[in-house]
Amino acid sequence: MAFEGIFKSLFSRLLNKRVISIGTNYFATNELETEYVSLINLTDTMLVEIEPAQINSETIFANLERELDQRDLPLNRKFIEIKPAENEINEYALLSNIIMGDDRYLYIELFRPSNLINSFVKMVEEAEGKIVEKSQTELVLHMPSKKESIRVAINMITLGMKHGINVRGAVGMTGAASIERAIEMNASIGQVSGVGFTKLGGEYGVIFEEVPTDEKVHLKPVQVDNFMYIDAKDSTGFISKYGKDKLIEIMNDINSYINTNSQGKIEGYRVGGDDLIINFPNKSIALKTGLDCAWYAFNNNLNLRIGIGNSRREAGENAHITDSIKIREDTPVMVFEIANGTYAYYIPSEMTRSTINYLTGNTLTLAGVFIFIFLVTLIGVNIGYAWIGLVALVISLIAVLVTD
Repeated sequence: MAFEGIFKSLFSRLLNKRVISIGTNYFATNELETEYVSLINLTDTMLVEIEPAQINSETIFANLERELDQRDLPLNRKFIEIKPAENEINEYALLSNIIMGDDRYLYIELFRPSNLINSFVKMVEEAEGKIVEKSQTELVLHMPSKKESIRVAINMITLGMKHGINVRGAVGMTGAASIERAIEMNASIGQVSGVGFTKLGGEYGVIFEEVPTDEKVHLKPVQVDNFMYIDAKDSTGFISKYGKDKLIEIMNDINSYINTNSQGKIEGYRVGGDDLIINFPNKSIALKTGLDCAWYAFNNNLNLRIGIGNSRREAGENAHITDSIKIREDTPVMVFEIANGTYAYYIPSEMTRSTINYLTGNTLTLAGVFIFIFLVTLIGVNIGYAWIGLVALVISLIAVLVTD
């Protein structure tokens, strides 16, 4: 988008928060991605930074330890950084995660043939994973989540090393991506047992130079729920304008959509109410569903405040933060946490979108107007008639209006 940097700076000042992106330049490769990219660009949905995350290898490894809930992270593990993450939230990586879901493919490679491959198959079945490809030394698996992929990989590594066989594991968004990650890891550290994964755009690994011990990292398990709080903004004003039945219809549609399409478990919703709480199996689904609901309600003239958090209270608090993210009037906003930072998706009003679309659609005209005014003003100052610049401005405005 031409003038994208100018627009981001302008809206950062208007919202008093840093705007990371307006719409998206994400390159869609399938029908689902095309649908979401089109909606984000059609609505000029903005990714806004409320509190920046501090991203480095130390915080990423600490988060991994907490996420695995002590289940299979031995004390003699070592963390390695193959490629550092950028110290900011990557809009493309976040959007890919929302659309396609978390990394769920796991590639397993035994560095020499062994009957252990059949034992690994049983581990996968117990973890409710699916086998995509199998050979004497390799497995490509589709797992329930990235956390489960890492957990199962460490169990396989433990069993393999006890039998004198090093095992490589790698997690990716697709089977091909997980294989590529394993190749990169092999090139970096050789045939050392370990599992590679991505986090916030970086490449990392958990490796074992000795058989993983039975001693686990002693951490208090974190709450793994992902709650979403949805509330209609100014429901009283909406009812006075469109009627109570219209509000009930929209909220019932949202309730039905979540029940049938999102894997979310709804709590505390009553017919005729203007809010609800949902518990999702992971954050990616929560973010995707939140955007779906916000766009649907907005298309029906209803603005939603949406908050996502690890508890009901946290989700509610994040929802209330949305009230501070506006230019003049209320619009749909969804607040959530990534790493140790807080971010939001902000959907601007129709007037704001019209302004953005006009400016982006008339780039050459506006550039010509700017150059014309600048040159005329410069000439006027040099000959002692600075007021000529004002005349040039008026003429330019008239010309633009007539052209439109």
